[in-house]
Amino acid sequence: MTLLLITRLLALVGLLFAVGALAWRWRRTVQRPLPVDRSLAKGSPQQGVTYAFTLGMAPWAKESTRIHRIAYLRGIAFHVGIFAGLVALLISPWWDLLPDLASWLLIALAGSGAIFGFAGEVMRRAEHNLRALSTADDHASVLLVSLFLTAVTVALIVPTWMPVMYAVGAVMLVYMPLGKIRHCIYFFFSRRFFGLFVGRRAVVHVEVTR
Repeated sequence: MTLLLITRLLALVGLLFAVGALAWRWRRTVQRPLPVDRSLAKGSPQQGVTYAFTLGMAPWAKESTRIHRIAYLRGIAFHVGIFAGLVALLISPWWDLLPDLASWLLIALAGSGAIFGFAGEVMRRAEHNLRALSTADDHASVLLVSLFLTAVTVALIVPTWMPVMYAVGAVMLVYMPLGKIRHCIYFFFSRRFFGLFVGRRAVVHVEVTR
């Protein structure tokens, strides 16, 4: 059995573990009741949920992103790179069939994601408030994902690096439901909870026009 096949199987095991564990966490979270809002409803909760998943994520919707535009854009680029890296990992057995344009697009997105990921880690260590708030899990998650994106980028350019990509990907996938990376599923619950609250309280129009 070759090193490539062994690491590919490890990545597959990691993927199955991540999907199963995240599905379990999703089910457990769905089963938990929402806090009861005993105030009188003044607006539409559904309108609030719609806002939370659309304009509520725009950079001008929150003070933290309005005054930190560069950090916001860095985060967007990092997450776009993550999606590109995961897509590249999933279709890696068929890379030879990809048009050159698609390959270079994945390289550009994953590579820039890696750069912005490491930049985020530097920011966590350099900025006083971020350094105080960051935990070991924060650092491990950002570094692990950034290393994965680096491995994907290099493997797309130099295919002999594919075993490294699979090995790093396997570790990241196993860590995903155990560490901070699992926020990829809790994001949907937090946005829905926020939307239900602002919609019921009829403050959506305030957020939109501010």
